[in-house]
Amino acid sequence: MNESRTVSRSTTRVQTLNLFMRGVYQWMAGGLGLTAAAAYLTSSSQSMMELVFGNPIILILLILGELGLVVAISGAINRLSASTASGLFMLYSALNGVTISAILTVYTPASIFSTFVVCAGMFIAMSVYGMTTKKDLTSWGSFLFMGLIGIILAAVVNIFLQSSMLAFMISGIGVLVFVGLTAYDTQKLSRMGESAPMDDSTAVRRGTILGALTLYLDFINLFLMLLHFMGQMRE
Repeated sequence: MNESRTVSRSTTRVQTLNLFMRGVYQWMAGGLGLTAAAAYLTSSSQSMMELVFGNPIILILLILGELGLVVAISGAINRLSASTASGLFMLYSALNGVTISAILTVYTPASIFSTFVVCAGMFIAMSVYGMTTKKDLTSWGSFLFMGLIGIILAAVVNIFLQSSMLAFMISGIGVLVFVGLTAYDTQKLSRMGESAPMDDSTAVRRGTILGALTLYLDFINLFLMLLHFMGQMRE
């Protein structure tokens, strides 16, 4: 009897985890698709490109808006309704597509596609590792966070220095950091998913949205870092 109960609990935990992670990846994929569509539509419109990138104030406001949305979703997720959390995530994904649309005019379509494929392969590999490894990746958290802070500070400094060597180093370290974060965040989300309250659909939706945002940010930043290495400039 005890063995059957143990098997039943184990099966329920696996099913709960699978449902939770499926929701995370579905929302993440939806966010990436919306980002791609927004980037394409923006880059295809001369008036939109002039509005966004011809006026530094507009671009700064968009970036601040994105940061505000990330903070709002991450910090207030438990106070948001499921529909509000979903809407804010999709809004963030669309705004991000607008602000990164310039890459479509700077790099060739072939190099962007090949970079995306490589990024997707690395992301999937590290995400699978994060879900299946027996090693506790909690200790990676502080190290990766320090690396992330270092990247941000170095990028700010390089705005004034305009050093190609520093930019190269930032991208190299950034690839390592976001590869590590993908595994770390996936393991953290999988543990969250094992105990997700499947009888509370609102709580589950909030959790999947927060998870989708986390992995979305890992993917997008890894893609942008790789693009510095693999991207081929348009002539």
